[in-house]
Amino acid sequence: MTVLHQQHRISAVRRIGPCAYPTLHHRVSIACKSSSPVDYASSLPSSFRNAEYRRELEAAVDVVKRACRLCVDVKRSLFSGDGSRVVEKDDRTPVTVADFGVQALVSLELGKQFPSIPLVAEEDSASIRATSLADFVTNAVTDKAAPVDRPPTKDDVLKAIDRGGKDAASFGIQPATYWILDPIDGTRGFLKENESLYVVGLALVVGGEIVLGVMGCPNWQPSFSDVVENELQEGQDRGLKLGLIMISHTGCGTWTRWLSDMLDPTRALSGLWTRTLVDGFSSAHEGRFCIPESQAWESLPLSATFKATTPDTPRKDEIVLLKACCGSLCKYMLIASGRASVYIQRVKPKATVKAWDHAVGIICVLEAGGKVTDWEGTELNLAADTSERRTICPNGGVLVTNRNIHDEILMMISTSSSTRI
Repeated sequence: MTVLHQQHRISAVRRIGPCAYPTLHHRVSIACKSSSPVDYASSLPSSFRNAEYRRELEAAVDVVKRACRLCVDVKRSLFSGDGSRVVEKDDRTPVTVADFGVQALVSLELGKQFPSIPLVAEEDSASIRATSLADFVTNAVTDKAAPVDRPPTKDDVLKAIDRGGKDAASFGIQPATYWILDPIDGTRGFLKENESLYVVGLALVVGGEIVLGVMGCPNWQPSFSDVVENELQEGQDRGLKLGLIMISHTGCGTWTRWLSDMLDPTRALSGLWTRTLVDGFSSAHEGRFCIPESQAWESLPLSATFKATTPDTPRKDEIVLLKACCGSLCKYMLIASGRASVYIQRVKPKATVKAWDHAVGIICVLEAGGKVTDWEGTELNLAADTSERRTICPNGGVLVTNRNIHDEILMMISTSSSTRI
């Protein structure tokens, strides 16, 4: 490392009533220590009243909210020159105090409340144990952790990070129950001074099925329609609405709330949760596409049919390609919120795809009415890594859509692949 200065396959949700319990192979009882001091001032939508995993979802919302605050504070210090650091991993990807801090914070808080549930997460502490970053991480976590008799020590924080790291848990082939966390999806965007999107993503898998998910995007901006609506209200402007929390639970839909409302004590109970749905476009030509920032449109099979353009009024042989943002989870958020129609990602043969880059996004899109498969139309299998549940193996790539145009795009992919053979 270089220190740089500066289970079973997921099935479609079975909707048999409000917040119905998903169809699982094994009903799992989760032990919960309810004595942990947690701030649940921002209650869930009323439709979650009978949710099977309401308690777990409340805890997830609370810790993701505080993790977003940690990210905002660390990013501010990162560009103020007060000594924050970045680590470069062996694969040349950057990781920051915020990545480690979020993982430690989530691990500590969920470990207190649900000690029987393991955590699968991206980072481990090996790269920071012998550096000053460990102290920065400890300070960041202590500032955002729920109040307890004794604040976490540096050793507590490092152990909390490693609770979600590689080799921390072994599951076997049976359906597993665990939290899965991406502490910051889009770290490259986080490191930019502009407002590139980044996401804290947390999901709960029970008996091999994703049952709930929470995503927090601290710098999510209102759309034009949101701005117009807000400015019609006396005393409001664009600056008052910033950041987004997106939540999902099987059978309860996908909902969002402005993070700025949740973090401001004077408005903690004023902001409302809003049900979000995928867009209604019914043909690929109408849809709005997003792709990984590392991939060119010309490298994807749909380029044989459509050229990519940025205007909102594409010609018959064009599609609208939205500006790329770092990470995959922000693309899932775009689909689930109706701002984009399609996210398509090519996966090279034998390439490793991390499960935390997709897990929480999957349930948010499914519950918003969308669809997620690989390029062969097969649902993504979180149990592909039978030992640690850290990787998935989609055939060809990942396709996330508003469902209406999913089959049309699969057909285009299949036709293009057949032509190239």
